[in-house]
Order: sequence, then structure tokens, then C-alpha cells
Amino acid sequence: MNDWRNVNYLIHGTAVQKEVYNLLTELEIMNLLTDYNPLLVGTIPLGIQVEDSDLDIICEVYDPVKFKSLVVRFFGAMEGFVSESRVVQGIPRTKINFMAKGWPIELFGQPRRTELQNGYLHMIVEAEILAQMDDDFRERIILLKTSGWKTEPAFAKVLGLKGDPYEALLELEKLSRSELYSLCHSIQARE
Repeated sequence: MNDWRNVNYLIHGTAVQKEVYNLLTELEIMNLLTDYNPLLVGTIPLGIQVEDSDLDIICEVYDPVKFKSLVVRFFGAMEGFVSESRVVQGIPRTKINFMAKGWPIELFGQPRRTELQNGYLHMIVEAEILAQMDDDFRERIILLKTSGWKTEPAFAKVLGLKGDPYEALLELEKLSRSELYSLCHSIQARE
């Protein structure tokens, strides 16, 4: 499994992953956000990005005003810069979006360790599933994403999961590796 905290794994990835690594390095974004334990999550780390993929960076943010101030200082002049803070299900959330060299970037912060945030948990289980499934499975996910599907609903559809796809993937994340392995192989055997 990758050390997701350090984006150096992108150097050895696809051409797009290498491009993202160069962008993140040039912007120094991960270094500038070090105090917020940033993690790049989503389709880029998984290697299942499509043309309109963005860079999702989650952060551990206990003081949204201080966080926004830092981001404005370094990235406030970037194209399309916009920020929003609100409370969802009792949890404060800060979302900041901007463009850098043609890449949409979204910074998402909440007062929770990044390793416990849903974006990270979804990515971890998706990575494990991709590791267990064949290339056809990966291509089906990418095809759905190319058709406009979000990542979690695409996984849920291909896996045949019922209900809220985001919650269903969080339930899979709770399985042991051997239970997830068995589930993936039973799905693959049905196809």
C-alpha cells in the first residue's frame, strides 16, 4: 500500500500523476499546508482520473479563519479562487477552490484527522478494491466517470452496492482485508 502522506509516489506513476507531482511541488502546496496534515485524495492517487478530474486535498482544520488566511496569502490571486465555510451535520467545513496551470484544486478542511475523513477512507477502500479486481473492473469505473459519474457512485454501481454509495463504501472500509478480498473475488466470479 502507498504511503499516501508523501506524494512522492506520484513520481513513479502515470504521466498525469507525474504532472500532478510537478504541479504540487512547484506550488509547494503540501509544504505550505504541513500544519494541516494535507492528503491528496481521489482519482489522481488511484490512477483512475478522467479529463475533468480535480486535485482534492483534505486538511485537518480546527481554525477555519487561520486556515483561510494562510491559503489566501499564497493562493488567493489564483484564477477562480473562492472559499466557503459552513457547518454540515454539526461539523464545520471549509472548502477552497482555485485553478493552477489548468488544474482545478479543491482544499477541504474539517476538524478531524485527515486519516479519519471520509475522502481518505473512501480512497483507501477504493485502492484496495482496485488492487483485488481485474483491469476490466478499472475500465468500467473509468467509463462511468467519463460519463459523468462521481467516483463513489461508480464503484457502488460496478460492485452492485445498494443504498447511499458513500455510506456503502464506508461500510466496506470497515471490513478486514480478507473479508474485502472475499467480497471482491465473489463479485468477480459472478461476472
